[in-house]
Amino acid sequence: PADRIMTSNQMPRLLYRVRQFWHALHAQPSADDLSLAQAVLTPQQFALFCRMQPSEQVHSLSLLRQLQQHTHPPHDLQVAALLHDVGKSLVPLRLWERIWIVLAGGFAPARVQRWGSQPIDAGTPFWQRPLAVACQHPEWGARLAEEAGVSPLAIAIIRRHQQKIEAAQRDGEGDLLLRLQAVDDRN
Repeated sequence: PADRIMTSNQMPRLLYRVRQFWHALHAQPSADDLSLAQAVLTPQQFALFCRMQPSEQVHSLSLLRQLQQHTHPPHDLQVAALLHDVGKSLVPLRLWERIWIVLAGGFAPARVQRWGSQPIDAGTPFWQRPLAVACQHPEWGARLAEEAGVSPLAIAIIRRHQQKIEAAQRDGEGDLLLRLQAVDDRN
């Protein structure tokens, strides 16, 4: 079946993810980076941003900076860029778990979706926990963002940031989502 074997077009993506992971190992946001996040987020939202692991903070700040290079993005998109992975803060991942997500996603993406859709509880196998984080963090992040007073549009972008959308779905929200996904895919 197609979900068991990595195709030749998946190999470059896997290698890209390995390089991305390697660079993120020691990433720490600078004082300037944190000031940029504070300028975009409310104090409550910034506190939520600070719950993320440093590598995720650096990743989110990189997305924001790339969005700002081309145009002045709408505030909702800036907030979504900074908080799109905040759901991962609920279940922080260890090094081997991040590697497992990349490898499993490269070799069996359909199974990752199936295994990752299960809720995490005391009986969750150790190998399934990181897959659940990978698949469910957008929904978790949307809930956290809502509690932190994020706008409904930014919440929707956070919730959908891993969903592929069709051209017919490109409304205002869809266009912003595509912009976030474009920079996220490069990072």
